[in-house]
Amino acid sequence: MTARFPALPVAAMTLIVVASNVFVQFPLSGQIGTLSLGDILTWGAFTYPFAFLVTDLTNRRYGPAVARNVVYAGFAVAILASIVVPPILFDLGLLGYSTAGERLFRIACASGAAFLMAQLLDIAVFNRLRRSSWWRAPAFASLAGSVVDTLTFFTLAFAPFFLLLGPGDEFALANAPLLGVMAGEAPRWVSWAIGDFMVKLLIAVFALVPYRILMQRFMPYRPADAAV
Repeated sequence: MTARFPALPVAAMTLIVVASNVFVQFPLSGQIGTLSLGDILTWGAFTYPFAFLVTDLTNRRYGPAVARNVVYAGFAVAILASIVVPPILFDLGLLGYSTAGERLFRIACASGAAFLMAQLLDIAVFNRLRRSSWWRAPAFASLAGSVVDTLTFFTLAFAPFFLLLGPGDEFALANAPLLGVMAGEAPRWVSWAIGDFMVKLLIAVFALVPYRILMQRFMPYRPADAAV
């Protein structure tokens, strides 16, 4: 790897993206009261948000130009993993269902677009706030990126308006109680999006702890780091 594509951030981003594409295939188990967690969350919701931590730390240490290169590498992995991971898991007997190629293409488009837009927005917001209090840049950058990521992925992947990208998912489009417990109903993908976004917010707060520790020990701010 070169200075423009530092090995550790690229490897960390790759690991997070691949792990998220694996874990997103498996619903969360357990219940909170009458809420079945599997109705709104997968394990992937807990791994993917750490991509924002990698982006923010890279931006802090190397500046936005290098951070964008790491995001581009992650984007390529996101597209590839969205296409190849589900069939591999099915062939290994880890998934009880297969996904048609047209559906995989739509998911790949949604995943790649959401990742790229969200991470690039994260970089832009972080860079604008990098001289503020230490927590402002990563907190607001992750928040902005999480909003865009959630809206982009779930609408492109499931909303009927985007059928031009590929076939829909009948189970995701079927109405069910919102978040699995409320009186009002909505397509299941809406509940999935809300649950996913709530987890992103929680992890964005939690990720401030490792961000602060790593920033203080290994990543002192330098003016040169802000170069575009």
